[in-house]
Amino acid sequence: MADTYKTIECPACGKTMKKIFIPSAGINVDICSESCGGLFFDNQELQKFNKLSDDISEIKNLLEGKTFISVDENQTRICPSCGKPMVKTSIKGLGVQIDTCYTCGGVFLDNGELDIIRERTRRITVNDVKLQNGQINEDMVRTFYKEMQQENAINERNSAIYDALFGYRTSGMYGHRRLGLIDILFRLFF
Repeated sequence: MADTYKTIECPACGKTMKKIFIPSAGINVDICSESCGGLFFDNQELQKFNKLSDDISEIKNLLEGKTFISVDENQTRICPSCGKPMVKTSIKGLGVQIDTCYTCGGVFLDNGELDIIRERTRRITVNDVKLQNGQINEDMVRTFYKEMQQENAINERNSAIYDALFGYRTSGMYGHRRLGLIDILFRLFF
């Protein structure tokens, strides 16, 4: 779903959220800047801010120095974009539970959860995912490709054996059918 341009109500406290344009990402983020400090991201927007290197200075400036009310994080939130109930979703490995709308893809974060996601994602990226950042040794790559080639060769061989036994069509479903070994044996003996 595209960026919501209408004014929306905070799913956690019901107050009107403020839209703030983030030039580096080219999107609007809805912020409950006067009540609970929650953030609402439309579909796929959160991914633009989950790395520590992503610029969230506009969000930080709006929330800086404010005190926010506490909200019941266990209550079911209603998506402010489409009006459907949001689902509590645990982000594996980060220890954070966010509210996700499975209908429109919107995500609501309670106050402080964006910072937790960004910090823990940075830690995981640096310490645990070095293999994904070009530090895979050449033997691992060779082994992977060798296994893929072996699997493809087995699949091709099995397909050739099947075609030889049962025949195959030369062009799609209605093309000429080539006879297989079983067809020839059947014709010889019956």
